[in-house]
Amino acid sequence: MKRSLCAVLGAMTMFGLAVSASAQSFPAKPVKIIVPSTPGDGSDILARALGQKLTERWGQPVVIENRPGAGGVVGTESAARSAADGYTVIMGNAGSHAINQALYPKLSYDVVRDFAPITLVASAPNVFVVNPSVPAKTVAEFIALAKKEPNKYSFASGGTGSSAHLNGEMLKAFAGIEMTHVPYKGSSPAVADVIGGQVQLLIGNLPPILPHIKSGKVRALGVSTATRFAATPDLPPVAETVPGFESLAWFGLFAPAGTPRDILARWHTDVVAVLALPDIRERVAQLGFDVVGNTPDAYATLVKNDIAKWQRVVKASGAKAE
Repeated sequence: MKRSLCAVLGAMTMFGLAVSASAQSFPAKPVKIIVPSTPGDGSDILARALGQKLTERWGQPVVIENRPGAGGVVGTESAARSAADGYTVIMGNAGSHAINQALYPKLSYDVVRDFAPITLVASAPNVFVVNPSVPAKTVAEFIALAKKEPNKYSFASGGTGSSAHLNGEMLKAFAGIEMTHVPYKGSSPAVADVIGGQVQLLIGNLPPILPHIKSGKVRALGVSTATRFAATPDLPPVAETVPGFESLAWFGLFAPAGTPRDILARWHTDVVAVLALPDIRERVAQLGFDVVGNTPDAYATLVKNDIAKWQRVVKASGAKAE
């Protein structure tokens, strides 16, 4: 998912992204980034890193507002209903803006129709981790244990509809095993209970879990991407054991549909410029992300493709909103 930010900057005219004179005065008041999850997860980490730099760049406060609930539905609904003036955007993710669209039969919004993509900020693998008490060192060993004792193992998630929920359902369906889903109100308590042994495993976003892997508090068995990832070079793809198991944790900005194009252009120009800063690139990489910063059209295509992918997973797994 790596992209050349210089190439993106040079290609802005393809989207008509030359910032107009009317957008030069934006923002004239504080700006809000909604995070549809609890503090400490991937969306929150990236929103705060961007918010700090945009505050410096714009001379206006960029406020981070965490609105968790229903696997991202609460925050996403709030963003969809916000004024389309550029002063409220959302740091969406694969759960809030792809999985939920596939999982929930009726939402009060449509993520394609009701949001204008700005840019994909960063991506990362999901990582399959277990509590160290689980006697499995590889994905194959875990699957053998789970087949021997169906429903003995429980998998945690940050809530129904979160990426960790659907990754667990995908593992069940593709590996032919039975496990119990335990949803939490956010990824932080989910990770905490895997560390504590109340639940045995989690397949969640790498960045918030990476410190616990390094400390030995959880054991990592594999990553969800098709190839190995730079931050965890020793971890094989889960797909080497479970063919077809692949997912990407992605995080990016959306504005409410109808936001003026020149304001969208200002957002895009400045966010891509911030992502090109060496200190931000280094910080984001150390946290376990790949920096992206692509065009709105490329981002829109990724979202549509991911929705279609998760619709197939929901159908194959029989996953339902609990």
